[in-house]
Amino acid sequence: MARISLDLAHSYRPNPQRDEDFALLPLKMTFEDGGAYALLGPSGCGKTTLLNTVSGLVTPSQGSVSYDGRDVTGLSPQQRNIAQVFQFPVIYDTMTVAENLAFPLRNRGVPADRIKQRVGQIAEMLEMSDQLNMRAAGLAADAKQKISLGRGLVREDVSAVLFDEPLTVIDPHLKWQLRRKLKQIHHELKLTLIYVTHDQVEALTFAEEIVVMTRGRAVQIGSASDLFERPRHTFVGNFIGSPGMNFLPARGTGTGIEIAGRTLAAPTPELAGLAEFTLGVRPEYVELAAENAPGAVPAVVTQAQDIGTYWLITAQVGSGTNASAIRARLSPDERIPAVGAHVWLSIVDTHTCFYLNEELIA
Repeated sequence: MARISLDLAHSYRPNPQRDEDFALLPLKMTFEDGGAYALLGPSGCGKTTLLNTVSGLVTPSQGSVSYDGRDVTGLSPQQRNIAQVFQFPVIYDTMTVAENLAFPLRNRGVPADRIKQRVGQIAEMLEMSDQLNMRAAGLAADAKQKISLGRGLVREDVSAVLFDEPLTVIDPHLKWQLRRKLKQIHHELKLTLIYVTHDQVEALTFAEEIVVMTRGRAVQIGSASDLFERPRHTFVGNFIGSPGMNFLPARGTGTGIEIAGRTLAAPTPELAGLAEFTLGVRPEYVELAAENAPGAVPAVVTQAQDIGTYWLITAQVGSGTNASAIRARLSPDERIPAVGAHVWLSIVDTHTCFYLNEELIA
């Protein structure tokens, strides 16, 4: 395994002038040896380009890629000793499952007894031991993708194993099982894994560290808890969570903060002195409150949805140009207000975040 360091930018255009010309804006990051990482973001945000610069399929137009301090920017994936699993299965249909899994090892001259041992180990991890002698051509798409995963994992000498949305072709009910298996394999084999996905559930359940990307930028790197509790950018707050974070315009009054026409105590003196900023609070932390309670604002319920394990309430705070929508996740055990009801919602507490120009105010 290797410690992978990036200090680069990339554009597919010959003379990039604006941010929009870059597939990857300038970034610096490090993937530690043996870590499990996810690159998370919407389509077109630069996830696959970043993965391919790590593997060597793309040479960055600026900067460098280093493995354990050695510059590998000009080296091919083979020279970097990378294993990569793609979105759609890449296997040999005429071979058996065992032959497919053994292929990368045979190419490198690994002894036959070690190949047999390693293939058996990976097949057992992927629950394919009873399919080793079956030809790949007759298998379902999800089984073929498991072979692709196995071929990426079977080598012991790789610098890293890279996954580019490998569960796209897998049936939804099998995705959870495979994510669990990949996490188990990571713990057992201590491989450096980098996993590209646009699905936050995949990223949050698989990775130890998640790189959230938008418009070619890596806007935050952190654990699932970091991204949920303290999103450093409004994009992260909106993208992570179901539903995402509530955002309300706010301004300082010199002695407090004004939100939706109501003045509240300022959590910090700095906020009271800002002309304009944004309050962010997750629906999980919005609560029904008593009238005129500290940190609460009046609202009118516009929608109430029974999700099963919770109720999702949407309400309007403020009026006219100051009007904003806010969502709250309430327990079914609570008194659920009806549509049209006037309520007070607590929005300022220790979980509330504040943003200036989309960036978290420390």
